[in-house]
Amino acid sequence: MSEVKNILLCGVGGQGIILASKILSAGLIKAGFDVKMSEVHGMAQRGGSVTTQVRYGEKVYSPIIGKGQADVLVSFETMETPKWLDFVKPTGKVVINAYEIPSAVILSGAAEYPQGVIEDVASKVDTTVFKAAELAEALGNIKTMNVIIVGALVKSLGLEKTVDWNEIIAETVKGKFVEINVEAFNLGLEQV
Repeated sequence: MSEVKNILLCGVGGQGIILASKILSAGLIKAGFDVKMSEVHGMAQRGGSVTTQVRYGEKVYSPIIGKGQADVLVSFETMETPKWLDFVKPTGKVVINAYEIPSAVILSGAAEYPQGVIEDVASKVDTTVFKAAELAEALGNIKTMNVIIVGALVKSLGLEKTVDWNEIIAETVKGKFVEINVEAFNLGLEQV
């Protein structure tokens, strides 16, 4: 692969976006790609925006994705999606986890959660809507939502057979959480 692929992940602090990016990056490195990852925490611990950028290919010179360069935007939280839409290529894809985390302003009653976000995004770019939270709850742990999304992303990129992803998860997450995260990853693979 000589072409560099650009994946932008966005969401809210506490959703496990950085761990998701680390799993994805570790797998891509083991598959033989040159990989660069950058992360922006913002006010992550207070429910603020978090983004990570993963770029991979034969040779990657920078970890930063510019506007109009993302092949895939993966939004872990619905309302975060429009903030990063300018980064998606005209031929790019958007994956939205249909999950709402009200901001402090919304929780205080000063604003309402925006309606029609998914429909608006879908009218502009190729969009897939995904309900990872429901799958994670059915699995018994809402915190596995991020790894379910990684599994679906890996499958949609055609990378599921490049490495042993179960091994990557075992090397990346804490020992007591390996089994449920392997289940979550495989559940994500099945969704695509």
